[in-house]
Parts: sequence; structure tokens; C-alpha cells
Amino acid sequence: MVNAPTSASPAPRPSGSAAPRPAAPGPGRAGPRAGRFLVLAAVFVCAACGLVYELELVALASSLTGDSVTQASVVLSVMVFAMGVGSLLAKRLRCRAAVGFGVLEALLALIGGCSALLLYGAFAWLGGTRHALVAVSLVIGTLIGAEMPLLMTLIQRVSRCARQDAGGAVADLFAADYVGALVGGLAFPFLLLPWFGQLTTALATGAVNALAGAVLVLWLFGRELTARERWLLLSLNAAVLAVLAVAAALADDFERAARHAVYGAHVRVAVRTPVQEVVLTGRRDEPPDLYVDGRLRVDGDARHRHHPALVHPAMRGRRARVLVLGGGDGLTVREVLRYGDVRSVTVVEPDPVLVRLARTDPALARLNRYAYGDRRVRVESAEPFHWLRRAARDGTPYDVVLSDLPPPGPGAGATPYSLEFYGLAARVLAPDGRLAVHAGPLRERSRGYWTVEATLRAAGFTTRPYTVPGGAVADRSGGGGGAGAWSEAEAGRGAGAGGAVGADGASPGGPAGGFVLAVPGGAHRSGAPAPPVSPGLSGADVPSAAALEAGARLLEGARPRGLPPSTLTRPRYVP
Repeated sequence: MVNAPTSASPAPRPSGSAAPRPAAPGPGRAGPRAGRFLVLAAVFVCAACGLVYELELVALASSLTGDSVTQASVVLSVMVFAMGVGSLLAKRLRCRAAVGFGVLEALLALIGGCSALLLYGAFAWLGGTRHALVAVSLVIGTLIGAEMPLLMTLIQRVSRCARQDAGGAVADLFAADYVGALVGGLAFPFLLLPWFGQLTTALATGAVNALAGAVLVLWLFGRELTARERWLLLSLNAAVLAVLAVAAALADDFERAARHAVYGAHVRVAVRTPVQEVVLTGRRDEPPDLYVDGRLRVDGDARHRHHPALVHPAMRGRRARVLVLGGGDGLTVREVLRYGDVRSVTVVEPDPVLVRLARTDPALARLNRYAYGDRRVRVESAEPFHWLRRAARDGTPYDVVLSDLPPPGPGAGATPYSLEFYGLAARVLAPDGRLAVHAGPLRERSRGYWTVEATLRAAGFTTRPYTVPGGAVADRSGGGGGAGAWSEAEAGRGAGAGGAVGADGASPGGPAGGFVLAVPGGAHRSGAPAPPVSPGLSGADVPSAAALEAGARLLEGARPRGLPPSTLTRPRYVP
């Protein structure tokens, strides 16, 4: 009987046969626990960077277009769809997960880091952001969506070495992803945006993104890469970081060139405040143009249109105490101070930087006739809605309330034109007081204008819609129907549609936007308030009585029926 051998030599491998495939590689220079920590740290950083890219696109597009709801909806929907596409495409890279993830992060860092530059450049030189926003969101979303399958493959390799079950590894990965998104979401508005601004924030985020991907792949999985793959990743990431560094160094020059393309060559002041972007153009010895978030707020060449039309019809009657909502440029206050019996003017403006600019800029201060230097003027830096809530509980009522806020729009732009807002305004208004609202353009957004008027009526006001053309001002003798008087045909065209929009929502040479004069329901039970200005007030920039009556009469006949009011929970204003 032959005993079985206690050990056997391996059988010789036949010549030409392939060597057995090695086991799946684990962490190279780090132990299993350290490798797992590095992968989770990379997941954390990538999630934070991805959310910063997303918020950056929403914030910049909203700033450039003034429509936060639409921009957020477009970015979120396109990116979520693209993330699904990216996850499917990543299946082809799982066999080379390490090098695939390294290349993916370099591309994401480049495109995400330059996304703000691309969007701002499209706005400045192509005239719009819609197509650029969709394209950039689609590419960034696809790359972000491809991250997760590759990271799950990498963490499973490390987890096998650390003897961790697959379910626990996936739970750790998602936990790191969600915490990273939380940190990125909070860091963007509170740290990155105030410190670096929009362009530099995106570029810095791209640099962090590239470094995180390169360190993870080259340090932890470098041994499974070929020499060619290592050089590819090193060269690609070095090139991406170099591009981002050069772009950061030239960001200020790029921003100045883009501003000149949008606003012209004479940009004197350009500042990003916590509330909005404020740009002042023109020479110091000429009337300035003021842009707020890319929209013309004050046109120095047409300064006798919007503010006199808003203020003077409401000043007929008692006017000792006047409240101005918005109007930080000081031009509404300028018109109010033309009345000597005004004792106090309270300006509620959410942006103190705009008020400071109106005080200190020589050209703008001359245009508002140094209104903020008057002792009767008091400025409150607050959101008008929240300020009205506090003022409605205590305080003396106002004789006149003037709403000189940006035109109504979706999202936050609908709040100061809501039923709740006008309900609060009614509580701070004296029983015989007047409320005048600049309700936006008549031509291309007539439905929005009439929704404002319907909302005022639903809040308990008796209303009188009116408008004035650019030339409808009284002659210097105070007459009501001089050569500049507005014809009824012009008034009818003002209530229609079409036409370019000027600083106040008006077309050049056409009506100066749409206004609504309102009184508490019990103050004029017999009819709507009359829009003509106070007797004895005259000047080249004062709307004539004939023009106001003609515009009010024709707008009254053009009022659509059955428009519902806009509320905080059901805003009715569309982009």
C-alpha cells in the first residue's frame, strides 16, 4: 500500500500557457482602513464640489435673468436627468475604475470650474444664457452621475481588504456623499460667495475637485495603473490646474470685459452686494445709468418719466408722512421732497449699498438732488415685506405709500406684489391715505400688470390704473394740455403688446410703464381715486392732467375680467 504524499510539488506549467490572473488589487500605499478613509474623503469632497457647481449655476443664472424659480427648475431637472445618463455610461468604465475616475474628475474640474465663466460670457457676448445653461448643466450632471458607480467599485475593492460587507460599504459611501453635499450647500452662500465671488468660487471648487480625484487615484490605486496611465493622469490634472489658475488670475479682466460688452465702455461702479449686482455707468459730468442685476433701473437720458409718474398722482391730499418701499436710488424721494409740507419720509430699501451709492456718487447724487441729505429722510435697511409686518403692529400710519420695487416676477419677485403684502400695506396706511404702485411694463407683460391691479382690489383697495408717455408732461406754465400732451390713441397703444423695454418697463418714446393708484375701500365709496397731480405743482417733468386722465380712462376700459389675485402660496406672475 502506497501512502499518499503529505505534500505535492505544483505541476509544471506547460510552456506558452497564461499566468494566473492576480487578485483584485487593494490599497497600494495605505492600509485597508486608511484606504477606506481616503475613498470616503474623496466621496465627501466630490459631493461638496458637485453641489457647489449646481448652486453656482442657479445663482448666476438667476442674477443674470432675475428669475430664480425658472433657473433653479432648469438646472435641477437637467442635472438630475444627466446624472442618470452618466450612471449608465459609467458601466463601461468599471473594468478600469481607478483610471476612469481620475480622468472623470479632471474633466469635471475643468468644466465645472469654468462653468461660471462660460455662462457669464454667453450672457455678455451672445445675449442670453438659456442654451449655455442647459448645455453646461447637461455636461456637469453627466460627469457627476458617473462618479457614484466608479466610487462604489473602488470602495468595494478597499472593503474586501478591510473585510467589510458590501452593504456597510455602500452605507458609508452614501453617508459621506450626503454630508459632503450638506457642507457644500452651506459653504456656498455663507463662505465661498461672500469671500470669492461667483467666478472665483467656481474656479477654486474646480481646483479642489481635481486635487481630490488625483490624490485618491494616484496615491491609493497607483500600483494597478500602468506607467502610461500614471503619466496621463499627472499630465491631465496638471493641465487642468494650470488652466484654472490662469483663469483665476484673469477673472477680474474677464469680468471687466464682459461688463463693458453689456453696459458699454463707461462703467464707473460695479459691485456685488449681498442682495444684488449694482452697476453705474456714464461719465461723472453727465446723468448716469444705473443697472441692478443686469436690468436698467435708472436711465439718465429719460429721467423725467418713471418717478414723477409714480409719485405726483399719489401726493394729492394729506402728505405729512410718506413711506417709500424700495427706491434706494433716491429718485422717488427726490420727487416727494418737492412738497414743502412733507414732514417725514421713510425709505425701506433692502440693499444699503445702493443707498450709500446714491448718497456718495457725485453723478447719482446730483440726479436725485441730494435727497438723502435732507433731515426729513430716514432709511430702513430691511426687506419691505418683513418691515411691513413689524410696522403694522405699532406706529403711526402713513398718508402716502409709494411702492418703487423691481417689476413682478416668479419666486421672490412675486412677494411684494402679493395679496398678503398689500394687506400689510393697508394696515400702515391712513384711512384717507393713498398707495401708488409701479406695476411693471404694460406692453410685453400686460397680464402681470393687471394681476397686480386685481391683487390690490382683492386686498380691499379701490384702484385706478394709469400710465403716462415719455412726452406727456406739463408745459412750464403749468398748463394741462400743451404740445407734450398724450393722445388717447397713444394711451391705447400703451395698453397693448409689443415694443422694446426701457429703464422703467416702458418702450422708448412710449408709456412710462404701468401704475396703479389705490385707496382703502372706504375712502372713496363713490368711485376710483383721481390720478391728476396736486394743484399748483408744475415743471418740465410733471405729468400733465390731460395725459393722466386719458391714460387712466383707456386703461380702465382695457381691464380684463376674472383675473385671480396673486398670493404667497399661489404666485400668478410668469417669466
